[in-house]
Amino acid sequence: YVRVYVLLQYRKKESNDEYILKGDLTIKDVTKPVTLKVEHTGQAKDPWGNMKAGFSINGKINRKDFGLTWNAALETGGVLVSEDVKMNIELQLIKQE
Repeated sequence: YVRVYVLLQYRKKESNDEYILKGDLTIKDVTKPVTLKVEHTGQAKDPWGNMKAGFSINGKINRKDFGLTWNAALETGGVLVSEDVKMNIELQLIKQE
């Protein structure tokens, strides 16, 4: 028996001019508030005349907060998987006419 989860879900709750995105992140049916930093990296028209905007989105969560607790000890004394998960998203949006 294998339980199926939505792999990752993020719902925006609020945003402001400082490019801070606040929302709820759900992993394995556990929902926690997460704050992401957003940087507008520019905008331009592509060769076909479409206006595009780029954004870099960064944040960090602790995987144990979402019930992801598996790990394995290494022979060298550490552990295989870090508790911190860094999220680095490069996003490109196209303006619809």
